[in-house]
Amino acid sequence: MSVNVNRSVADQFYRYKMPRLIAKVEGKGNGIKTVIVNMTDVAKALSRPPTYPTKFFGCELGAQTQFDAKNDRFIVNGSHEANKLQDMLDIFIRKFVLCPECDNPETDLHINPKKQTIGNSCKACGYRGMLDTRHKLCTFILKNPPENEPGSVKEKKEKKNRKKDKENGSGSGEAGNHNDVDAPVVVDGDDDDEDWAEETTEEAQRRRMEEISAHAKNLTLSEDLEKTLEERVNIFYNFVKQKREDGAIDAADKEILAEAERLDVTAMGPLILSELLFDENIRDQIKKYKRHFLRFCVNNKKAQKYLLGGFECLVKLHQAQLLPRVPVILKDLYDADLVEEDVILSWAEKVSKKYVSKELAKEIHVKAAPFVKWLKEAEEESEGSEEEEAEDENVEVVYDSSARELKVETVKPDKPDEEEDYFDIDAI
Repeated sequence: MSVNVNRSVADQFYRYKMPRLIAKVEGKGNGIKTVIVNMTDVAKALSRPPTYPTKFFGCELGAQTQFDAKNDRFIVNGSHEANKLQDMLDIFIRKFVLCPECDNPETDLHINPKKQTIGNSCKACGYRGMLDTRHKLCTFILKNPPENEPGSVKEKKEKKNRKKDKENGSGSGEAGNHNDVDAPVVVDGDDDDEDWAEETTEEAQRRRMEEISAHAKNLTLSEDLEKTLEERVNIFYNFVKQKREDGAIDAADKEILAEAERLDVTAMGPLILSELLFDENIRDQIKKYKRHFLRFCVNNKKAQKYLLGGFECLVKLHQAQLLPRVPVILKDLYDADLVEEDVILSWAEKVSKKYVSKELAKEIHVKAAPFVKWLKEAEEESEGSEEEEAEDENVEVVYDSSARELKVETVKPDKPDEEEDYFDIDAI
């Protein structure tokens, strides 16, 4: 079965398709491993070597990987479900396949071993830029460039053989002709000359300047990561604040998440957003900015805890308006899927003075008590209904002719007869 390369596109007539990943778990105990059966076909659909996505899985899962291209076996150590790997493949496609401008997968990677950079060009829209080389996979790509790229293993071997033949100065006439023809290739092997010996038109010069700017931007990104956590949080705060002042905050949810990931402050994102996007009208603003918070809070309990911390800070700022409405606002956050049930219950168990004074924190917890009680009762009811359903399965209605009425009796389920359950599968 094939799926869209960009699975965020729901169009069934989307032209870029790839096979769905097939994973097979082999071995047991410490030797258990997952073989990706059709990795070659998937990689071919993405126009990437099959080692790239396999290595990406290893980097993301913290597992060792093995490649056996001759036997078409690509292995990730450990037991991993196909659905989990498919979701992880979507992240690889987003980072290393899709064009940042047009979202089409018609891109090529260009490796510059001397500068240790990875370029990205799109055949669909003409985009040319640089990849962010902070991911561990980029180190692997730089050491193992695609076969059609200068600097690949195949290319290096050919150059080495040509150089060796030239130094020997011997060989048949055919070999001599080969050296004569390929000599310019050796001279042109300098990546710097290739980069600047292209077109000299204004368009080509502008494009090269953009690449230099993108490379300089990547250097700035790595410098930001070396700063302290407080400095990085301040950078993120100013970024979101600028978006709000420019009136571009409504459609900037993706950019905000990308900036938080770049600065490695994703978990703290909801704390900053709640300070800048919420005020006494928080109930309406939860609906308005739900998408922004969901990008941080989905499957991230740490981010959800920071959101509750931001909510406490907001109550401190607008105590008169928000303190009486604490349970209602918590229910709004819960209904919007911004905070999960177990996170709220865990928060309610302990009063913390991390964000506000202990006295105010106690007041907030007292006000939140009705909602917390409702959550616990709802959880108990769901557990009770499951038990009742299990009991109903063992209840049987019996008609007794002597009593002339229906009686309800609890019966023990009969143990299945082993002989009756046995059947010969070959007889089907």
